[in-house]
Amino acid sequence: MTAYSTKVTQSKVEAVEALKQEFSQVKDYIFTNYRGLTVEQITQLRRRLFEEKAAYKVVKNRYAKIALKELDQPLVDDQLTGPTAVVLPKGDSGAVAKILVEFAKDAPMEIKGGIVGSSVFTAKQIEEFSRLPGRDELIASLMGTMRAPIQNVVYILNAVPTKLVRTLQAIADAKSA
Repeated sequence: MTAYSTKVTQSKVEAVEALKQEFSQVKDYIFTNYRGLTVEQITQLRRRLFEEKAAYKVVKNRYAKIALKELDQPLVDDQLTGPTAVVLPKGDSGAVAKILVEFAKDAPMEIKGGIVGSSVFTAKQIEEFSRLPGRDELIASLMGTMRAPIQNVVYILNAVPTKLVRTLQAIADAKSA
């Protein structure tokens, strides 16, 4: 028997290069199984992801493996099996993961896992990642924490003249009575 070999054609090379170009524009990848979704559901999911600056792209597993390997990403061969669509978040990955987890509750879509940063995440880890506060929420919390001491100083400095004015008013009221 002869060993299995694939014929490398120019169209395949171009397809891998195009996929590599898209993959190089993001740092995180979330893989899903889209089997069972209707066209309307996929369109609805793409719209929601577009609002968070993310793309939902159906890929050939072999092409995705080659593109990820050439971009020096970790191996995710176990996640690139069966029908696969990859989510490419250009913004906050946590918000995109939240959308996917919420969508998967009502639709027959399955989250396979992903690459976040340079770590391979399982489907369960992606779900846990979606529960974390987003980047904007963390920044808002940090700003509130940083503002609190300054705000307390302002209240204290404002309390001294306010107390003086109230005291003087009480003395004036007492003399006039």
